[in-house]
Amino acid sequence: MHRSHAPDVDSCQPGLPRHVAVIMDGNNRWARQRGLPGSEGHRAGEEAVQAVIRGCGERGIPVVTLFAFSSENWRRPPEEVEHLMGLFVEALERRVDELNDRGVRLRFVGDRDAFGTTLRRGMADAEARTADNEHMTLVVAASYGGRWDLARAAAELARQVAAGERDPSTIDEQALGEQLSLGDLPPPDLLIRTGGEQRISNFILWELAYTELYFTPVLWPDFGDAELKLALEHYAGRQRRFGRSGDQIGPEKEPQC
Repeated sequence: MHRSHAPDVDSCQPGLPRHVAVIMDGNNRWARQRGLPGSEGHRAGEEAVQAVIRGCGERGIPVVTLFAFSSENWRRPPEEVEHLMGLFVEALERRVDELNDRGVRLRFVGDRDAFGTTLRRGMADAEARTADNEHMTLVVAASYGGRWDLARAAAELARQVAAGERDPSTIDEQALGEQLSLGDLPPPDLLIRTGGEQRISNFILWELAYTELYFTPVLWPDFGDAELKLALEHYAGRQRRFGRSGDQIGPEKEPQC
């Protein structure tokens, strides 16, 4: 699998995550509460995206992954999907230069074959233009599902075995993990889900094994830097044990990142 140049994701600041993942939920409800069409909720949500990117960048968090459009979202009403695709193209045209100027490396994961030619071309161009940036990696999961990702990784390992490129005995957790879309990045330390729901919704299933989960009722368009600060404070107060006991870790030895 091709991997492009990346920031130093192995270093971190005490009390801060190296990798924050976000399920951005609540755009439609935000719009309904205000008597607005759903399209306005998605537009307002795009502003929240920029606030979170800026907030994480200012704090030195090197990786952010946003769940922008799931593989199940294709089941939504066609007019809503069409509008979302239009916003996606518009955001690429408006934001890539800004992200590039701020040193953000942009990357997309998901089934791109489901998108139109214009959007696929825009995604590839954005990745190429920002490939050498080192301040932050921004991963946008679009037409993405965790089960799809696992099945795709397993199929690639099976192909390698069938082609004589790999011995089946070498297939272990590390081998599978390396084939996943985020295989070259540290797993998320913190998952934030807005909108009040408390589920994973087929997001990066493998990578979330030991992730700290933060659920908030705040709807995504209202999630700004103050809400991000609360989520990060919640994370800083958690003891991350990775299967060990609290006595083994102790507050003075706690690995926060």
